Amino acid sequence: MGIESLIKMEGISFGYTKKKVIDRISLSIARGEVVTLLGPNGCGKSTLLKIMLGLIIPDAGRVYFNGEDIRRLGARTMAREIAYVPQIHKSSFPYTVMDVVLMGRIPHKTFFFRYTKSDREIAEKALERLSIAHLSDRAYTEISGGERQLTLIARALAQGARTFIMDEPAGGLDYGNQLKLLDQIIRLSRDGYTFIKATHSPEHALWIADRAVMIKKGMIVADGPCDDIINTENLFHLYNARVNVLKFENGSFQVCVPQTICGCGKHLC
Repeated sequence: MGIESLIKMEGISFGYTKKKVIDRISLSIARGEVVTLLGPNGCGKSTLLKIMLGLIIPDAGRVYFNGEDIRRLGARTMAREIAYVPQIHKSSFPYTVMDVVLMGRIPHKTFFFRYTKSDREIAEKALERLSIAHLSDRAYTEISGGERQLTLIARALAQGARTFIMDEPAGGLDYGNQLKLLDQIIRLSRDGYTFIKATHSPEHALWIADRAVMIKKGMIVADGPCDDIINTENLFHLYNARVNVLKFENGSFQVCVPQTICGCGKHLC
């Protein structure tokens, strides 16, 4: 018996004017999976995520969430189920971190609303879960990029969604904040949350993802467990870069090293 799909895309195609960005992509994602989309700039990763979210209507194909066509679900229902965490989020207003997290409660509200005590308790628990409760009263515009990403994840938790779609979540973060972000994704995935994220880092996929989907020129060129498909041959095909994937002796950790740095030609060090 196959694993039930949480998100299913069937024959998705999309183009801007005459340029086809997504070309007949079919993809299924199971509940609780951590899936990483890999591919060069302009390959269609971000467009595919926006189609999953219902923000872009494809020229052909269908997207299903829990077996329902997302066109029938409506924006409010989608927002209760799926949260979007962008790469960079800047605010022009001096919201506090708590204000931003409370915005996650909006899909559960009517047009005219006030945040309740329950809403604030939910937001506080989300901040505590991500170990950033101490930032609650800080201005969102004054915290670091990594802290902003964690704030957006806290907002998603307050939203009540258990499926997170993330577009380059570690982009622009320093190394320490990247590791903090990846650690929180691992922790949440262990509790059954589903993550679909686009990244330029094969290493991030190797470290935290169950599965990688490689996209080039709007088409899936490889799809499978990270250990199986993130290899020298596929990375060269994807990025036109010669990279060795080195595995530590216990096999539990892998890194990608350019062959020019590795100094060993086409062979593993």
